[in-house]
Amino acid sequence: MSLTLKPQQRVRAKISSVGTYVPPRLLTNADLEKMVATNDQWITERTGIHTRHIVEKGVATSDLAAEAARNCLALRGIGPTEVEVIIVATVTPDMFFPATACLVQDKIGAKGAWGFDLSAACSGFPYALQMGAKLVESGVHKKVMVIGADVMSSIIDYTDRATCVIFGDGAGAVLLEPCAEGEIGLIDYYHEIDGSGAPSLNMPGGGSLHPPTAETVAKNMHVVHQDGQAVYKFAVRKMAEATETVLTRNGLTGKDLGCFIPHQANKRIILSTAERLGLPLERVVINIDRFGNTTAATIPMAMRTALDEGTLKKGDLVLLASVGAGFTVGATLLQWEM
Repeated sequence: MSLTLKPQQRVRAKISSVGTYVPPRLLTNADLEKMVATNDQWITERTGIHTRHIVEKGVATSDLAAEAARNCLALRGIGPTEVEVIIVATVTPDMFFPATACLVQDKIGAKGAWGFDLSAACSGFPYALQMGAKLVESGVHKKVMVIGADVMSSIIDYTDRATCVIFGDGAGAVLLEPCAEGEIGLIDYYHEIDGSGAPSLNMPGGGSLHPPTAETVAKNMHVVHQDGQAVYKFAVRKMAEATETVLTRNGLTGKDLGCFIPHQANKRIILSTAERLGLPLERVVINIDRFGNTTAATIPMAMRTALDEGTLKKGDLVLLASVGAGFTVGATLLQWEM
């Protein structure tokens, strides 16, 4: 018996809804002044951050992700049982296993969905976005939920002023669906990893190399360790290179963009990339001052900010960009169809 398959027309994927959630508790620069040797001016000048949201004890990444997912579905006007796939980008899963996606599926009631977690640090969301897009473009799935969520406060040493001032907690979720007639949606992407940068930003303890022991805890190995200068230099260079690569191969320049949504790690990195692209500041989305670096959540949270503030409009060409621990690099070009 022979199997005959019908040829399929190419399906394009688009973002059809964006939902976010941050915990209500605020951690301000003034609060940090009481905890570590720092001050508001030092933090603001070096990072651009004024406040960040922090979970209460017992609140996990899956809790934030589930709230963002519910918000995303409510804005789209559909129920959780319509979601076919859930992809969660995170470096702070509730536990090693099961995957956070499983916990989110159960919490929101997405009966019948499948899914998985993806670990790419601050580039986790654009990486997961492409995975979800390809599932839609394959024609197999029509509603894929992509979530970026992190409870960074769970792995931060609040006596280390180099890291504790940077990170916050939050979640952002988008729904991917097939484009309608005449819509373009996701256009192109560029991803890259450079493992030689692993020593510059990592959490050394807790994995198979250094399983949890009294010694690893005593050596403070279960928190974020960062070489700030090395990370900053790499991020400035590679975020600009990745964005220019995507634009050039599509015959575009920064002037063609309606909106630039970068990972919110450091305001100086964002401004440097925007200047290299020749982008006016009114087209650059910056919300790091309010939320800090929420790792995998920053880009979808910035999408929501852009929508709420009117920066992002239907038909805009949009560029997403990120650099994260690994090192990981990502840039995504799309046309906004909401």
